Amino acid sequence: MKILFISVGKSNEPYVEEGIKDFTGRICKYYPVNWQIIAPPKIAASLSETGLKKAEGLLILQQINQDDYLVLLDERGQSFDSPGIAQLIQQRGNESCKRLVFLIGGAYGVDEAIFKRANTTWSLSKLVFPHMLVRLILSEQIYRACSILRNEKYHHI
Repeated sequence: MKILFISVGKSNEPYVEEGIKDFTGRICKYYPVNWQIIAPPKIAASLSETGLKKAEGLLILQQINQDDYLVLLDERGQSFDSPGIAQLIQQRGNESCKRLVFLIGGAYGVDEAIFKRANTTWSLSKLVFPHMLVRLILSEQIYRACSILRNEKYHHI
């Protein structure tokens, strides 16, 4: 199984880039992993919120294959603890999922088409975080889940 992280927004600031690279590198010990950063449409400033979400949604859907398992990160989603995320990853592996995709939408969220396409919607917190920090938290949590699955010492209960 491969893992793909997709995020709509600007490139990472240097203060978070190092952490994201570190955790992404750690995940590579368990699964092939890639990041796809989707820049907002160039005409974003001229679009309504709904129009922007639709435009970003089209860009997102171009990156997702029909047989991908899509986990959408959204503050209205289901809460998971770290062992729960580990279980989600394990279940996808057991189902011979080819690619597990984690999606961080744009500044206004995602279009309804993305919600419908998502297999799971996950809330990291009821708090709202800057996208770059969500990328860091997501990469750390996926690494943590991988270490739980291997019964390694990183995660302490």
